[in-house]
Amino acid sequence: MSEMDVPFPFYSAAQVRELLDYRGCIAAMRQAMSEFTASRSAQPLRSISQLGPGRLFAQMPGTLAEPHGFGAKLISVFTDPASGRAAHRGIVVLFDPLHGDVSCIADAGEITHIRTAAATAMATAALARQDARRLTIFGCGAQAATHVRALTLVRSLDRVVIWGRSPDKATALAATLAAETGLEIVAETDGQRAASGADIICTVTASPTPVLLSEWVKPGTHINAVGSSYAGPVEVDSALVVRSRYIADVRASVEAAAAELIVAREAGLVTDAHIVAEIGEVLLGQVAGRTSAEDITFYKSLGHVVQDLAAVTYLHGRAQEGKVT
Repeated sequence: MSEMDVPFPFYSAAQVRELLDYRGCIAAMRQAMSEFTASRSAQPLRSISQLGPGRLFAQMPGTLAEPHGFGAKLISVFTDPASGRAAHRGIVVLFDPLHGDVSCIADAGEITHIRTAAATAMATAALARQDARRLTIFGCGAQAATHVRALTLVRSLDRVVIWGRSPDKATALAATLAAETGLEIVAETDGQRAASGADIICTVTASPTPVLLSEWVKPGTHINAVGSSYAGPVEVDSALVVRSRYIADVRASVEAAAAELIVAREAGLVTDAHIVAEIGEVLLGQVAGRTSAEDITFYKSLGHVVQDLAAVTYLHGRAQEGKVT
């Protein structure tokens, strides 16, 4: 097929990495989530089809605030039996709001990797203590690496701990990221030691059962629960949900699909009223994110298609301007 046959660009994974810089993506996430909450426009919930054990197919339509576009993300999430890790494969399609034409298509896997970490960084900037210096990442897959890169842009970190069940994988990732960032980054296989002393904790695992327990978390910590993106896998225990000041990325999505909240709710420990706010309400100054230095703030990241569309809009704009990182 010649270029003349394709009226819109496709951005490969390599092109997404080149054009979607973390600082710009964090700003795009802040704008997207603020506008999402401010608009109060109804957005369809995503549809997830279970194709078999460890195999999902998700369809996520959505609309950005005017004058931006609309579109959808189509993605498969298949777990590799050998590694136990899930791979995201698919596309994000962005449409022009004026004529309804396809503006571009982008690799969804790489968009997801970067925009998820950027959204976490956006929430961390709004919710973590200003003096937060120590970061712990539970998980040692692709999201662990992107989260370290993004979070260094919103807090002056002086130490990072990477937790993983595999000492070899955790050590290798810690060494790679230490060389890349210049930070002190160490590997840890004991969850309690990993959480001890952390100011910011991110869970980015595929674990079906809690890897982070409330008793390990000190007052004042900020939690980003990211790895479980549908009703099923639970990365943190119910006691931590109950202790926390719980902030949703999108309230309706979290009520329907946030596994940790659902488990605590079904046990009668919380109701949906435990959700203090959407992150957009915090960004807009409508609800306080952190009320004291002792609060355990908790950001539940399920991800939303407006984040994908905002990321693609940003990188498409950079491509049209001929900019690279």
